Amino acid sequence: RKETTMTFSPRFASRTRRALVTAAALTAVAAAGSATAQTKTLYIGMNGGTMEKAYTQYVFPAFEKLHGVKVVVVPGTSSDILAKAQANKDKPQMHVMFLDDGIMVRAMGMGLCEKQKPNPHLNDIYPAARFKDDLASGVSLGMTGIAYNTKMFAEKGWAAPTSWMDFADPKYKGKVVFQSMPSSSFGLHGFLMFNRIQGGNDKNVEPGFNNWAKTIGPNVLEYIPSSAKISEMVQTGEAAIFPLTPTSVAALKAKGIPVEYAQPKEGSVVLMTGQCVIAKNSEPELAQKLAEFLLSPLAQANVLQFGAQIPTNPKAPAVGEGAAQVAQISQWMKNAVTLDWDSVNANRPAWNARWNKTIER
Repeated sequence: RKETTMTFSPRFASRTRRALVTAAALTAVAAAGSATAQTKTLYIGMNGGTMEKAYTQYVFPAFEKLHGVKVVVVPGTSSDILAKAQANKDKPQMHVMFLDDGIMVRAMGMGLCEKQKPNPHLNDIYPAARFKDDLASGVSLGMTGIAYNTKMFAEKGWAAPTSWMDFADPKYKGKVVFQSMPSSSFGLHGFLMFNRIQGGNDKNVEPGFNNWAKTIGPNVLEYIPSSAKISEMVQTGEAAIFPLTPTSVAALKAKGIPVEYAQPKEGSVVLMTGQCVIAKNSEPELAQKLAEFLLSPLAQANVLQFGAQIPTNPKAPAVGEGAAQVAQISQWMKNAVTLDWDSVNANRPAWNARWNKTIER
């Protein structure tokens, strides 16, 4: 899912004058270890593009040298990787996989993940990044909150939004843009937070559906399938306020789009990329070591530096813009909400159908 890719400004790496931890430093650390004589190959499923490039160039080489193995990326979306893992459940072709948090919970429920062994780095990551029974762990962190059109807000003299219920403020009538729940994590997150405020929870969405039409609904200009149109709608003055992540906001700002992120007082929704060691894989010990290594401060510092992925390990050092972003994310994490993904995944098909019939008809 492109929607949930957690990246900051493309200028992030170039604007940082020096890397605190370079691939060379990682390799130097790894050189202290002894490599095994036989070269083995570990296959890891993850998103391609920026994420794959950062890991293959700046993280995996150190692990390969340390353990005498080769790490090969199997690129694809979370849904693609899950489908491959499920198709080869009895004889896995991959050893570790990265999935968006909601899809990771599905994978865990399918018995595709084995428990991650206790290790110091697992103890260091944010509590929200530890999945149930340590069947998976978060490798990069994000959240869905509120974004707004700073140019329009300045012209109208509006204060920055502070609550999910600001989407229902009559002054935004015809200026709210909301992602469609069936196709977007952002839309799903925004709806479920509204539902909580109305008295519901991740099992009971009646309050959300019952109250939408008389609160947020009348303000919505358009329900969009993804966030791709937001840039255009901000520039044309159509969109005032919409659900989005801090990382997506930073990417828009880097392109000169007048937007800013606001953390809702009720909390944002945690949006995370998780990793799990695939059950029954051919190299369980090495796969566990790789999963542990990917949570280390050194590995996560390099992925922050070169891939703009926010660390789940607060001990990961950061420099330049990365340091400011990490500090801010850490502050926002204090009231961030983690969804009950078991309930969400079980009920989402029915919710999607109801959304299409009653809200986006």
